[in-house]
Amino acid sequence: MPTALRHLRSGLATAWTATLGIVYPPTCVGCGGATADPHALCPSCWSRLRLIEEPVCPRLGTPFPVDLGVGPLLSPRAIADPPVFDRARAVAIHDDVARRLVHRLKYEDRLDLAAAMAGMMARAGAQLLAEADAVVPVPLHRLRLWRRRFNQAALLARPLARRHGLAYDPACLARVRATRSQVGLSRTARAANLQGAFAIPKDARARLQGRRILLIDDVSTTGATANAAARALIRGGAEAVDLLTFALVPGGAD
Repeated sequence: MPTALRHLRSGLATAWTATLGIVYPPTCVGCGGATADPHALCPSCWSRLRLIEEPVCPRLGTPFPVDLGVGPLLSPRAIADPPVFDRARAVAIHDDVARRLVHRLKYEDRLDLAAAMAGMMARAGAQLLAEADAVVPVPLHRLRLWRRRFNQAALLARPLARRHGLAYDPACLARVRATRSQVGLSRTARAANLQGAFAIPKDARARLQGRRILLIDDVSTTGATANAAARALIRGGAEAVDLLTFALVPGGAD
């Protein structure tokens, strides 16, 4: 494409964006209040977003209340019940603003929130993304996908893969059994509910061999979904699986 044409297109895109900003001023993705930038949080929502920061459990990504000043320590839960996946990281605690963002994306069809949430996930999961070979969203069963019309995990996974130049492979993991909702179930019941829920399609096995997979979901509660998905991926040939979510329920209950 000639340089002059590229500059013309760039100028037109900038002008169009500026015009939209006048007609439709940017609003907070959390509360709908005015913001300086599109797809951003206002100062009030940002201050109430409980970001997860170091020190965290290296396996589960759960924050420790205090920094003991010694090397990476596993949390009691990671020691007592090690996850199938290698490492998990999340942006924020599933409380107030984070819960509202997840709810608006998943149940209010605010698909525009996915880009902003994925941007925050990219920062929280920078190390996992740097070491991943492919990005895979936790799939929905086809009946639930038909009812909801979209998979929120896929909306988060696609921009993450594109931004980091990674393979985006939603077809390498399938949800083959329709499970009941996990909300309200105990940790044991959640794990039982997901028995045999995931499988690797035959034509995807070659793509998994020896690869480190970054599994993407919106919320991690007990880790039962991620464990079931990671188990299927590893059995299918993946070398290892990491987990990156937007929100984390530290106590493991919704």
